[in-house]
Amino acid sequence: MEGSGDEFLKYRSPLVSRYASKEMAFNFSDRKKFTIWRTLWIYLAKSEKELGLPITDAQVSEMEAHVEDIDFAMAAEEERKLRHDVMAHVHTFANCCPTAAPIIHLGATSCYVGDNTDLIMLRDGFDILLPKLARVIDRLANFADKYADLPTLGFTHYQPAQLTTVGKRACLWLQDLLMDIRNLQRAREDLRFRGVKGTTGTQASFLQLFQGDHDKVEQLDKMVTEMAGFKKSYLVTGQTYSRKVDIDSLSVLASLGATVHKICTDIRLLANLKEIEEPFEKEQIGSSAMPYKRNPMRAERCCSLARHLVALVSDPLQTASVQWLERTLDDSANRRISLPESFLTADIILSTLQNITEGLVVYPKVIERHIRHELPFMATENIIMAMVKAGGNRQDCHEKIRVLSQQAAAVVKQEGGDNDLLARVQADPYFTPILNQLDDLLDPKTFIGRAPQQVARFLTEEVKPVLEPYKSKMDVKIELEL
Repeated sequence: MEGSGDEFLKYRSPLVSRYASKEMAFNFSDRKKFTIWRTLWIYLAKSEKELGLPITDAQVSEMEAHVEDIDFAMAAEEERKLRHDVMAHVHTFANCCPTAAPIIHLGATSCYVGDNTDLIMLRDGFDILLPKLARVIDRLANFADKYADLPTLGFTHYQPAQLTTVGKRACLWLQDLLMDIRNLQRAREDLRFRGVKGTTGTQASFLQLFQGDHDKVEQLDKMVTEMAGFKKSYLVTGQTYSRKVDIDSLSVLASLGATVHKICTDIRLLANLKEIEEPFEKEQIGSSAMPYKRNPMRAERCCSLARHLVALVSDPLQTASVQWLERTLDDSANRRISLPESFLTADIILSTLQNITEGLVVYPKVIERHIRHELPFMATENIIMAMVKAGGNRQDCHEKIRVLSQQAAAVVKQEGGDNDLLARVQADPYFTPILNQLDDLLDPKTFIGRAPQQVARFLTEEVKPVLEPYKSKMDVKIELEL
């Protein structure tokens, strides 16, 4: 079979075919990868020429003219013959650059292009993720500010607890995301270039090229590093850069996955209570069998992918632990999967979470009903204090409240009725001295403590400064295709 249907005859990763953004999919594409390889060979040739090796302007110009002229079919055929991907592309590049062919890859080892390209892709991957994470923080901060003083039931052990506010709960999510954006920024800034280090990291081949001139070898390393946009290179490497660098990069992404899973699990729980819903499209179908359903599909997708993201960090952990001496090749196949998949997965869940946070729907009346159902029990201490202030005995009042509370609880649990504790208090003559205070004593806003003030201060002091560098990238709205 030929034509457009061929793509359906073999497995396609859903990370790319269903979910990932175009920019992140391109970041780990063959087109970008092999273009960077050629660019790195040009950086090497230019630097070697400037430092005195017999390389001509014509050779460099020829390479530059063909940097994107990649014959992928020829490269694949060369790799089938040679069983070596880098040499296959050296030959393919040389085929369209016959004048430059003798000096392509001069003095370098495969990891010069392989590892340095991976570091560029990791750096660029972080540069794609960071503005997306900032936008999620921005949208959630707007949500927190809007609902900073809307009381809602708090939950500990997923049992009703003291009141908080919808905005304060969102700040708990935000605090974790702030830790994530700082972690991603740090991981991105900690990345260094492998540079030009030779087969076992000793730079022996380059020292020979420059006839023992150590200064020129160091200059070469510095020049290529700066051309690639890095401030520093690793001073010591084996054949590869330390695979702990991959651990550092994927650990922060796994940590982000844990954050997103927690946030989206909370949203799913609140959706079950009908207090909050993720966006739901006009023609969206929640269930093929139950037309009334509004399932939290986006949050469920985030949780599903976040688990994959968290699991992926085990790959670099194990890979780094089993690298022998200066290098073994059992890292290669694993890294071809784990590095791109981690960034693709993080990209997907951030895009999806931005879409969720831009359209979160809150139902204050449902929240109010849940508060009314639980608040009488929570207000018992306030009622006792009011009675004591009115001249009552604390112990007598406590016993009265205990008995009435148990009666009301029996109505709720055994009869399925509403919480009638307040009606029982109003009907008991003992509480006559404070009946005119009950409305105030049961005002939900008296139970939220400093939540609104905490939200205001947190958004001003913690969130706003973090978002400042990303101000120019805030106006991107996410429309999910699937």
